[in-house]
Amino acid sequence: MRLTEIPPTAGLPPRLADLLAPRRDLASAMSAQLGTPTALVTCSGTAALMLALRVARQRQPRRDTVVVPAFTCPLVAVAVHALGLRLRIVDLAHGSFDLDPDALRAQLDDRVLAVVPTHLGGRVTDVDAVNRMVADSGIVVIEDAAQSLGATSGGRSIGLAGDVGFFSLAAGKGLSTWEGGVAIARDPAWLEAMQALQNSLPALAAFERRRCIELVGYTLFYRPLPMRWAYGTPLRRALKRGDLVGAIGDRFPPDVPLHRMGDWRQGVGATASRRLPEFLDERRACALARIERLRAIPGVEAYSDRPGERGVWPVLLVRMDSERQRDAVLDRLWTSGLGVSRMFIHALPDYSELRDIVPRQHCPNAVDLAARSLTISNSPWLGNGDFEVICRVIETS
Repeated sequence: MRLTEIPPTAGLPPRLADLLAPRRDLASAMSAQLGTPTALVTCSGTAALMLALRVARQRQPRRDTVVVPAFTCPLVAVAVHALGLRLRIVDLAHGSFDLDPDALRAQLDDRVLAVVPTHLGGRVTDVDAVNRMVADSGIVVIEDAAQSLGATSGGRSIGLAGDVGFFSLAAGKGLSTWEGGVAIARDPAWLEAMQALQNSLPALAAFERRRCIELVGYTLFYRPLPMRWAYGTPLRRALKRGDLVGAIGDRFPPDVPLHRMGDWRQGVGATASRRLPEFLDERRACALARIERLRAIPGVEAYSDRPGERGVWPVLLVRMDSERQRDAVLDRLWTSGLGVSRMFIHALPDYSELRDIVPRQHCPNAVDLAARSLTISNSPWLGNGDFEVICRVIETS
């Protein structure tokens, strides 16, 4: 029996020394790395999205609808609903994470407040195409880059092509403060307005103390041996119950915490962030080499960058020839401790937990991606031998 567990994503390994570092300004550290004049630190990536939507609603109070991809984190739908806004979903383009242009065009009208193109799993989506479609309409473009901190397009950080972009600093992300978020914008007025709203939020001292304790726990347990207990045991229990949604953490409460991140956690994040660029470069080199091995397997599609894009690599996203083949691979690898998992269990309309939030809609490309895809961790703890084991299972399934 394997005694270690590879994390399902390539998070920057935390260090105990990060917890003892002097307090530093996380917003300044992030803006310097992302090449932006300013950045806003929030208590979560979801909070950054909600603040951006609240600012957009203040500017255009007659609009109340948010358009999101049909394949995205269910928490996006929960956040839109929590603000009292309406949700519309758009299918993906075939074989892509980009929004299908015809499907998007059909959803745009004068009630739409914002469109949220999403950079999934470190891959870069085509935000410029969305900008062209909504030009001069008053619709706001908010880039969901929760999984893609450090990715660039055309040589500049993603998050700057739309009106606002946000990243997540949750557990397992490229940089983590256990929970947290960063927002950037082309126009500093957006961040100023979001900052003003955030300043009105409560400090929630007891909740922040809990987050600090969780960050200490994350620092201690985010490594292969304790991950077997902290992540692997709950995963196996959920799969044994047949709870796929719970197995990958796709189930969220209806209330999204909104508060200000404390200075200590910001200092921990700022200290760790100095290691992030080198870490992302190392993970990119590893991913590009391993993608070539995956692409040599018949019936396997491994997603990568397009010209002008430089994504990040928390995972390798693979799409199989069929759902049967994908499930056969997962039957052998999901509980193996080798970091094989799924991005999301369903397209948004297929979550029973979201039936009162998400409109029933035919989204064949999103459903197909959910049915045929799996993820392989790009963690530095997944050695070449373990990766080869994964490839051989895929070849023989």
